[in-house]
Amino acid sequence: MTNAMQPGIRVSEIFGPTIQGEGMLIGLPTVFVRTGGCDYRCSWCDSLHAVDRRFRRDWEMMSTDAVWQKVIALSGGQPLMVSLSGGNPAIQPLGGLIDRGHGEGYRFALETQGSVPKQWFADLDVLVLSPKPPSSEMTTDWAAFDTCVEAAQDKPRMALKLVVFDDDDYAYAKDAAARYPQLPVYLQPGNHTPPRPGNEGALIDMAGVMKRMEWLVEKVTRDRWFEARVLPQLHVLLWGNKRGV
Repeated sequence: MTNAMQPGIRVSEIFGPTIQGEGMLIGLPTVFVRTGGCDYRCSWCDSLHAVDRRFRRDWEMMSTDAVWQKVIALSGGQPLMVSLSGGNPAIQPLGGLIDRGHGEGYRFALETQGSVPKQWFADLDVLVLSPKPPSSEMTTDWAAFDTCVEAAQDKPRMALKLVVFDDDDYAYAKDAAARYPQLPVYLQPGNHTPPRPGNEGALIDMAGVMKRMEWLVEKVTRDRWFEARVLPQLHVLLWGNKRGV
């Protein structure tokens, strides 16, 4: 149930503390609030349980207070980083949650593809913008992406995170980095064996993922793209496709 005066947040799952597995905060202890719903349908999505409407029955409409009480319970009331993920968390009303947490000393990071700008982006501590490359079979609206960058008002720490599967994705990543030279760039080799909902124990082609990682490192260094950072998905290396870690 949600308060009539308070917009509800559609939640897929809340879990942690665990470590952030990717991007600029990799390795940092974190509680995750994964929202339900997304305006994209990436071909290689690794969180379809939080994206596809077929799984809406597993999502819960929660009040800001209910979400916050869950975060407090998981963290034992000790402030840490809270990651707002999805799906696309930008389509949820998260401004009140961020305000509530800041009042108690918590920090907030959000990752989004940059398709839905929100004024409360400026209240975040970290904003990771992850436009989707050609392999996703999605098309980037750069005007909307620009508006997301502008909405942050240079207040949170910001970065670009780009998933790379192949040469076309790599070229897309270089173009995105050139568009936003003020933002640090994190490159992540794609996982071509993501889990299907309900089958999180499915095996990952780890050898294939690591081969792509090696290819990406070699490509970046050969091109002398020394500003880019190449990082794996640490949680995939540790736990495979397991959820809630």
